[in-house]
Amino acid sequence: MKKIAVFISGSGSDMQSVIDATLSGYIDGKVVCVVASRDGIFGLKRAEKHGIDSAVFALKDYDCDCGKRDEAILSYLSGYGVDLIVLAGYLGIVTPKLVGAYRKRMINIHPSLIPAHCGKGMYGLKVHTDVLACGDKVSGATVHYVDEGTDTGEIIVQQRVEVKEGDTPETLQARVLETEHELLPYAVRYLCRKDN
Repeated sequence: MKKIAVFISGSGSDMQSVIDATLSGYIDGKVVCVVASRDGIFGLKRAEKHGIDSAVFALKDYDCDCGKRDEAILSYLSGYGVDLIVLAGYLGIVTPKLVGAYRKRMINIHPSLIPAHCGKGMYGLKVHTDVLACGDKVSGATVHYVDEGTDTGEIIVQQRVEVKEGDTPETLQARVLETEHELLPYAVRYLCRKDN
């Protein structure tokens, strides 16, 4: 059974989809800890509800030095024997040191069909606003490995979502999020079975 760490920055709904899939037996793994980029977010309450250890690594607490923060995160993860990191709405910049320590064992979910609408500054509603501004007929979600770039890692799986007439960034985001809640557990399940 793989030990999973989930990184969050907000409500943790993608994280919840992974937790639910582990509890149902769909994923042969267990979320053993949660890393949050800031305090006071709802995702921390979700972790607490399930008895999952969590810790906050706010960049401001490390002199705004991503390297120092990631060293602290690595130390934290080592105490849990983490096999796989899942970035689930995590807005922190991951350093090469952390990527190197978990190469091909760290994944991210992005709310578009990479390589469209991704890269620096493309997160949250900005992605869906861009999709609509470009007149795309299809959007979707992508799970990919994390590398040293921004949304540049190898794609694991994607799923399309139709852009409907009259969509707003919010309505499109809601439908893409539903897809994320299916796609992320699917990818985590695959990775937990891999190399077993």
